[in-house]
Amino acid sequence: MTTEIAGVRIPDSSLAAEATELVRDTSTELLYHHSRRVYLFGALQGQRRGLAFDTELLYLAAMFHDLGLAPEHRTSGRRFEIDGAEAAAAFLRAHQVPEQRIRLVWEAIALHTTPGIPEHLEPEIALTTAGVELDVLGIGYHDVTDEARDAVAAAHPRPGFKRAILRAFHEGIAPKPESAFGNVKADVLARFDPEFERTDFVDVIENSAWPE
Repeated sequence: MTTEIAGVRIPDSSLAAEATELVRDTSTELLYHHSRRVYLFGALQGQRRGLAFDTELLYLAAMFHDLGLAPEHRTSGRRFEIDGAEAAAAFLRAHQVPEQRIRLVWEAIALHTTPGIPEHLEPEIALTTAGVELDVLGIGYHDVTDEARDAVAAAHPRPGFKRAILRAFHEGIAPKPESAFGNVKADVLARFDPEFERTDFVDVIENSAWPE
C-alpha cells in the first residue's frame, strides 16, 4: 500500500523497502525518523521550487545520509558523510543499480554538510541537503506550511531532537576528530570535548613544509 505524508509519496519499490529495513536494523530510532523527515522535507522543498526529481533516489540518499554515524564506522578515520555514501553505494551496487544513479546518491550524501555547493547540482543532491537543513538547522522552516510540518512530525516525531542529534553527531565523530577538519562538525567537538584542539587552516598553510 502506498504511504503518503503531507502530500509526499514514500517510495514503495523493493529497493526502497530494503534500504528502510537496513537503516532500521543498523541505525537508531532517532536517525531513522530524522532520515525519513529529511526525505519528506526535501521532497516538499522540491515541490515548492518546481523541481523534477527522482523520488526513489532522493529517498535512498536521505535514508543513508547519516548511516556513517553508526558504531561500525567510528574507526574508519574518514568523514562520516563518506562512510554513509560508501555504504549506500555498496548497497546499490549489490542490487545492480546503474553507476550514474549510484553517483547521484553518493554525492548527495557526501555533500550534505557542505553548504553552498549542493544547491547548484542535480535536484536529488540539492534536495537532500535542503531536507537536512530544514530538519536540523531550521533553514527553510517557513517555506513549508504549518500543516505539512505538523504532518511530517506526527508521522516521524522529533522529541528533544536538537540535543539528541548533537549527541549522535558527537558520538559518531569523537573517535575520529581529525575528520572534522574544515567542516561544521568541528563545532560539535569544540562544544562537547574540552580536550579537542581545532585544526586551524591558516596554521596548516603557514607551517607546511614549503620553505617560503
